[in-house]
Amino acid sequence: MRWQSALAIYFLFWAFSVFLVLPFGVRTAHEAGVELVPGQAESAPHEFRPGRIALWTTLVATILFGLYYLNYVEGWLTIEMLDWLHPGT
Repeated sequence: MRWQSALAIYFLFWAFSVFLVLPFGVRTAHEAGVELVPGQAESAPHEFRPGRIALWTTLVATILFGLYYLNYVEGWLTIEMLDWLHPGT
């Protein structure tokens, strides 16, 4: 695999990992025990920490990409193993 392809695939893992990480650790103003700002939705997060989200996203994406790359190199799971419609062809 060329490094450009690996980088593009890692970026995709990173972009999808953002959606896995975002819901964790979010507290609303009610849960944090502070007053709502006028016009603020009750479900809005109390504080947004993009650095923490980026760090966790990078960690999750690196682990997932590592598993993907190991599968690519070692061939643990191949397309032929997943072809249930035409087995043995």
